[in-house]
Amino acid sequence: MRQKVIFEDLGIKSYQPTWEYQEAQLLKNTQIKSVAREKEEDVTLTATEHRLIMVEHTPVFTLGKNGKREHVLVSEEHLQKLGIEFFHINRGGDVTYHGLQQVVGYPILDLDKFKTDLGWYLRSLEQVIINVIADYGLIGERSPGETGVWLNPNDPFLARKICAMGIKCSRWITMHGFALNVNTDLSHFEYIVPCGIQGKTVTSLEKELGEKVDYEEVKNKIKAQFQLVFECDLV
Repeated sequence: MRQKVIFEDLGIKSYQPTWEYQEAQLLKNTQIKSVAREKEEDVTLTATEHRLIMVEHTPVFTLGKNGKREHVLVSEEHLQKLGIEFFHINRGGDVTYHGLQQVVGYPILDLDKFKTDLGWYLRSLEQVIINVIADYGLIGERSPGETGVWLNPNDPFLARKICAMGIKCSRWITMHGFALNVNTDLSHFEYIVPCGIQGKTVTSLEKELGEKVDYEEVKNKIKAQFQLVFECDLV
């Protein structure tokens, strides 16, 4: 049965309230599943809700739970002068940047109703973005041992990441997600070691194509490919 996923576009929003909103949705769903397990009910029949949240964040660096603070190359005082917020958060992965003209997607899915396999989930998210950038003539690939979508990942001189990913999963409910650089200000990445990976750069659709890209068009393509890859319906 195709799952229905509630789609929400939050527009431009700072990081903290969006993070809190995700946490509230995660808590609501995990509590529903906890009650179902106590009653020994079929968890695939619970009233959990799937969501795909899209947002464009004001400038912020986020550091994953096992990330290294030294991968943020400047002090918090300097970040304040730059107008960039900083949060140490509970997703996997290291440090990344979110900013304007970057599509950030936060799927909150109950994988008990899809597939209880985090490897499958991450590869599926990557496939969504690979399909989207293919529409712009770009060949997105996976880099062994690293999440996200890359261009030329196997060439140490050309490897560059166009989409970062990091997730959290509790009772098979997901949160956090992906960040696709569209017309993003890439200069902010100079203040971090992106995803904690030395020697590899980041890129954007704008940089690769040599011109600004229609931001709303990219979001619509992501929505279409999300439904295709996850075999679901956005409502």
